[in-house]
Amino acid sequence: MKPGARRLAQLLFCTIACTTNAATLAGEEDAITRFVSYYQKAYAEGRDLIPAPQKPLDVSSIAERLSLQTITPDGALSGSAFLASDGTIIKLAGVQGCFSTEEMEFAGVQTTCSMVSLAGLTAMLEEAEAGAGNAFPCHFLGQNPGSPTVRFAECFFVEDGETRSLSEVLITKGVAFAARDRTGRALFPEYEQAETRAQKARAGIWANAQFLHPYGERYRANPSVN
Repeated sequence: MKPGARRLAQLLFCTIACTTNAATLAGEEDAITRFVSYYQKAYAEGRDLIPAPQKPLDVSSIAERLSLQTITPDGALSGSAFLASDGTIIKLAGVQGCFSTEEMEFAGVQTTCSMVSLAGLTAMLEEAEAGAGNAFPCHFLGQNPGSPTVRFAECFFVEDGETRSLSEVLITKGVAFAARDRTGRALFPEYEQAETRAQKARAGIWANAQFLHPYGERYRANPSVN
């Protein structure tokens, strides 16, 4: 097993255990841990509690007027969102985690597609933080008001001297997918290309032929099977 897959498998064991026991441990956890566990448990059950953007995102701003703010994450909430230390939720705009709760094998672990995405983001946050002193820059594309505030962003980190998109790396590793609009068009064409390469390479979840990925959701390859 490759080191990256082994690390992700270890995180899967931890994430599954922590999510399953979240309700039992709630009395012993602090507020942040309870908040993270609540979102993770819902996501593990196939429910993403983070709402979609209320207004169209300004995706062109990345190329036209890039403005980076340093963010420190407190924990992954889903396959594509995390809690920041300022109490806001950061939703990666260009990527979508898997929602399927169908059982599958991944890196020798019996798990679900949603858990693979959750563990994948957890691993990438740790990797990105380690290379940036527990923080990394994000460019914000929009936000939803309310409590907690949800901010939509693309975040970056440095790997081997090269600036990488957190979203694109998740897609390349096959633990998440290119986010698409209601017409099925990818918000960022380059991420759709990364997804195609991951699919051809059978990376991550793509190694399992049981699922298809139309428009950002996961379905079984045979739609007649319930």
